[in-house]
Amino acid sequence: MERVAAEDGDGPERPDHDRRSVFARVRAPSVLTSPPSPWWAAERHADRRPALMQRNRLTAAFRAWFAERDFVEVEAACLQVSPGNEAHLSAFATEAVGASGARTPLYLHTSPEFACKKLLAAGETRLFSLARVFRNRERGPLHHPEFTMLEWYRAGAPYTTLMADCADLLRLAATTTGARRFTYRGRDADPLAEPERLTVAEAFDRLAGIDLLATVSRTGETDRDALAGAVANAGLRVAPDDTWADLVSRVLVARIEPHLGIGRPTILCEYPVSEAALARPAPHDGRVAERFELYVCGVELANAFGELTDPGEQRRRFEAEMTEKLRVYGERYPIDEEFLAALAVMPDASGIALGFDRLAMLACGATRIEDVIWTPVAETQA
Repeated sequence: MERVAAEDGDGPERPDHDRRSVFARVRAPSVLTSPPSPWWAAERHADRRPALMQRNRLTAAFRAWFAERDFVEVEAACLQVSPGNEAHLSAFATEAVGASGARTPLYLHTSPEFACKKLLAAGETRLFSLARVFRNRERGPLHHPEFTMLEWYRAGAPYTTLMADCADLLRLAATTTGARRFTYRGRDADPLAEPERLTVAEAFDRLAGIDLLATVSRTGETDRDALAGAVANAGLRVAPDDTWADLVSRVLVARIEPHLGIGRPTILCEYPVSEAALARPAPHDGRVAERFELYVCGVELANAFGELTDPGEQRRRFEAEMTEKLRVYGERYPIDEEFLAALAVMPDASGIALGFDRLAMLACGATRIEDVIWTPVAETQA
């Protein structure tokens, strides 16, 4: 899943590099304030408990929904040789120490995706996972370093099937919790309404006045300078070192995402191929990929792909992502060679990752993701 939402300044699945810290020094009388009570304090727990119980009911209802459709629930190992190869995801690193003292670098996974696709290669056809996943450098109203990712995969199904799944699960969340509307920071949406479908190109044109695909060639090459001119004309800042992808992210965060999922859910689809590292190209236009994201109340809830199954192309994309990661963060993660081997025998499939805590938060009327997590991770001082 994603960029930082415009209203959430604490870091996303994919960070917004426009954001700069601003500190104000105010001369005022010294006032001692008590720190907030820990989550395990009885009074605070009593306040949080109704939403936590609603979360439990959602978990049971979702498991039943998948069981009724012949999905098998799987558990992915949290420790992996690669945490994922998206440039702007930051992982927790550790190591395994053998009996001989030999040390093997490992990571806490940022998604169960690689493991689930290996299971598709092994012969599973419908599977889902309610996985605990871990992402570093992420904390805020919509972000938590350890959270629950609901992923499901359908072998042999087009990715549009997942759009229908999302609509069903939004309705299920609403009926399970009794929520007539989902609301977040003054924005609301009807979870029972049929989602709007909007392509990324349509969104750029409608909400930013930019012809995005005019900056992408038929073979997928991007024209950074052309997009920079369009972004500047739209009134947004352009930095000399901005890449084409940086500019796309800036427009999405500033002009598009705040308007998605208002009144009814929005499915934002057909991302440029360069913005969909694990998705296959769309058959009708090689400039875009079979990728969509689900938004409700301006909040990104899910990220879906028609899955890429070409190991050579996948390796090329991973290398490009890790080159960008090295440029921005000074580090790169290893590529899981077994994952690429599994892609070679994996059937055509579609898959999706949904932020379960975020959905629970909206369905329960909570304002922070920690309100629907039973035992939040302690705040760090940095």
